[in-house]
Amino acid sequence: MPVPLLDLNRQNAALHAELAAAFERVLRSGHFILGVEVEAFEREAAALLGAKHAIAVSSGTDAILVALMALGLGPGDEVICPAFTFFATAGCIARVGATPVFADVHADTFNLDAADAARRITPRTKAIMPVHLFGQSADMEPLLALAKARGVAIVEDAAQALGARHRGRACGTFGEFGTYSFFPSKNLGGFGDGGLVATDRDDLAERVRLLRTHGAKPKYYHKQIGGNFRLDALQCALLRVKLPHLPAYCAARQRNAGYYSERLARSAHFILPGAAPRNDHIWNQYTLRVPSPGRRDALRQHLASHGVGHEIYYPLPLHRQECFAPLPRVSLPVSEQLADEVLSIPVFPELTAAERAVVADTLLAWPG
Repeated sequence: MPVPLLDLNRQNAALHAELAAAFERVLRSGHFILGVEVEAFEREAAALLGAKHAIAVSSGTDAILVALMALGLGPGDEVICPAFTFFATAGCIARVGATPVFADVHADTFNLDAADAARRITPRTKAIMPVHLFGQSADMEPLLALAKARGVAIVEDAAQALGARHRGRACGTFGEFGTYSFFPSKNLGGFGDGGLVATDRDDLAERVRLLRTHGAKPKYYHKQIGGNFRLDALQCALLRVKLPHLPAYCAARQRNAGYYSERLARSAHFILPGAAPRNDHIWNQYTLRVPSPGRRDALRQHLASHGVGHEIYYPLPLHRQECFAPLPRVSLPVSEQLADEVLSIPVFPELTAAERAVVADTLLAWPG
């Protein structure tokens, strides 16, 4: 039985009638940019997060970008971020003219190592950007203490962690900003690109709203140079249909992850991911590790031969990317090791019990 890494149609087909009604509602309204659908979605997202402000934007990448712009970061500034993450984390730092300073991560959670981040702070450091990778919170207490002691901002990249919590609090609500993505593969997946910026500060929320519309207030009178970071009314209307289902989607991913962890625990071939006791992990990805050179490629061939979907998130850490070659070279051994070992397997909510069993059986049948 082939098992896909992800099947978006299963989730969306179950909501076809509601999604079609939302589409018709927006079509009849004739209002496609900002407006009541966007405002309603922002209120509902803010309530979910327990944040004072939630501002819908055009993508998860643009959420990071506009947050950095709102903080006034630019040339001469440094932002510390993990090297093991999706490119947008560091790419947005570079796009505002600041310098990404790469730090290592913890091997067990894949998230930013606060002690390593502390070693990389300089007088030019203006922000720290932890990433709640794969749906699990970074260890926020030492990062918040470090930021407070050094007078720098915290921007949380929670692109993969909408619905995740740390010590009972929503990821993305600890720092000055939290940023989220509605890319279709996320736990709350949209129908194209989309993102969200959350903050409890009125002044920062106002700046993001201004920057979202080319820095204009009122229309055609530009206070700052911003961008077109608006999220369409149609996207928000469709996301509003799916938002109430997010807890169920996350719970299904947690059940799937728990099944894998129980079934695969007896295998000596893999290092399994874990959820820290303080975290409510929502498993945007279930990412195991395959130690020893060459073994991951052998496992990929084995999975492919049995039709089991899989992916590598991420095969090359950011500090080794060609575009960042001009930066000072650093050695980040954990990030480099993880990039050589990680492999993600199907964990999406609509995965059937039979499909889960096929994935686990196939992994356990691998001779290693």
